[in-house]
Amino acid sequence: MARDSAPLVFSTDGSHQQLCPQCGQQPCVCPGDVAVVPAQTLLRVRLEKKGRGGKTVTLVYDLPRNAAYFADLLKKLKAHCGAGGTQKADALEIQGDHRDKVQAFLERLGFQVRRSGG
Repeated sequence: MARDSAPLVFSTDGSHQQLCPQCGQQPCVCPGDVAVVPAQTLLRVRLEKKGRGGKTVTLVYDLPRNAAYFADLLKKLKAHCGAGGTQKADALEIQGDHRDKVQAFLERLGFQVRRSGG
């Protein structure tokens, strides 16, 4: 196996601190942010309970890679729903069952929204 393709196991020289946290490479090879065009973007909405101590969470996922745009969108969604929420790697989470409100809000912004799950 080539030395460059082997994952880092142990380091004492501090070189591991220069690695990208997403892709694990130096220099970073992650794809950059893409422009979000709501009319061409399909988002999926579902309700999730598993692994959350019985609490329900409305999940918006299949997001294009643009963290700044979706951080702003999350802020608007939380204010619209009157609930808390967070942004995970590729999803927005809104506390509670707000599927109808979230879907209507996103469609008003021009996104294509599909429900998944039950």
